[in-house]
Amino acid sequence: MKQIIITVIAALLSICGTAHLQAQVLKVADLEKYAKERYGDKWLDAAKNLSGGLVLDKNESLTYQQVIEAPGKTKQQLYVALNYWATATFKDHQAITLNDKEAGCIIISSALANIAEHTGTINKYSVSITPVIRIDIKDGRVRVTYTVQNYDVLRDNSGGWLSLSDNDERTYGDSKRKKEDNTNGHLFDEQWEIARHYPFVEKDAQKRTCAKALVMTHAYSCAIMDKVEEALKNGIVGNEDDDW
Repeated sequence: MKQIIITVIAALLSICGTAHLQAQVLKVADLEKYAKERYGDKWLDAAKNLSGGLVLDKNESLTYQQVIEAPGKTKQQLYVALNYWATATFKDHQAITLNDKEAGCIIISSALANIAEHTGTINKYSVSITPVIRIDIKDGRVRVTYTVQNYDVLRDNSGGWLSLSDNDERTYGDSKRKKEDNTNGHLFDEQWEIARHYPFVEKDAQKRTCAKALVMTHAYSCAIMDKVEEALKNGIVGNEDDDW
């Protein structure tokens, strides 16, 4: 079981659970299964239960932090292992925004699309997140910081139960639409601050959407911490050692 620190919180041992995700590239379907196994499939209840252990940082972001001990391994060895993991895991070449060997710091910013979708009366919402993952490396230890401030929302005002397009077919917004593509007048890009939505705000018009988004965001933080620790202990493919 891992220690998860949310800003000044020392541990969230009971929240993150003991299981590891073995796959290096995590699909949203796998993340949802992972979340349901640990928190249940009633997203409103799960978000409410998690909220008791969550504290927003001074920037009103969700920030998780974990220190992983790696006794006997040098800063250079740990850097090589984590640089390999980051490169293999995040396929977008622009995802790794900082890679400083001397400072022992790797920063990753990579979107995870469609972690939650909800169809309302008028609108359909598709939620994505772009966590910032910072890895600081010293001799014998690694610190991982995971931060999310906003939900990135694609709102489709022709996708609700009462909203039909001209040809009587719903035109659901989804991740296939290219960024900044404004050719569909029914689609709107929005940013929802986590601090302004459920469960941090009880009366929320997007309560159901944000409940699942919160649980999935939390689950992804646990998965990232699991993956980093697995990479440090066993490598990416399990045979990265000096005996060759």
